[in-house]
Amino acid sequence: MNTKGTVYKYPDNVDTDVIIPARYLNTANAQELALHCMEDIDPTYVKKVKKGDVMVAGWNFGCGSSREHAPLVIKTCGTGCVIAKSFARIFYRNAINIGLPILECEEAADAIAAGERAVATTNRNFVGRMGHVDSEVYLASPTVAAASAIMGRIADPLEVME
Repeated sequence: MNTKGTVYKYPDNVDTDVIIPARYLNTANAQELALHCMEDIDPTYVKKVKKGDVMVAGWNFGCGSSREHAPLVIKTCGTGCVIAKSFARIFYRNAINIGLPILECEEAADAIAAGERAVATTNRNFVGRMGHVDSEVYLASPTVAAASAIMGRIADPLEVME
């Protein structure tokens, strides 16, 4: 896994209507849709987010409709990965299908604060492993870490198996 950026943190139960409001779904253009990503919960998100930034959330991220546009707009904005305590089942599958890196890790979602800079590229979990001596690094999945090492970026293990 190889991404770094500023953390944007969101609460439990962020639904797909918050990620991309239905009122904008009159186009299939991903760039146009991405201009409205998270606007109902964080109106300045698309103005602040930079390539590689990290979205962190609580339980049940992406709940609600089966809207495939939700992970697409997050990825199109440049978000490097989404870390959450848990993902809604359909959002999880849609994210994998479109290649949005997602990591389900309760401990990381609790420990990472909004505005922090996050870096994750290790296969060992202990305080001070990287960066500042007080930093904490969490491994979400051995298969994601292996796939990411092979690809040189956060990667879905299925990409490596193709």
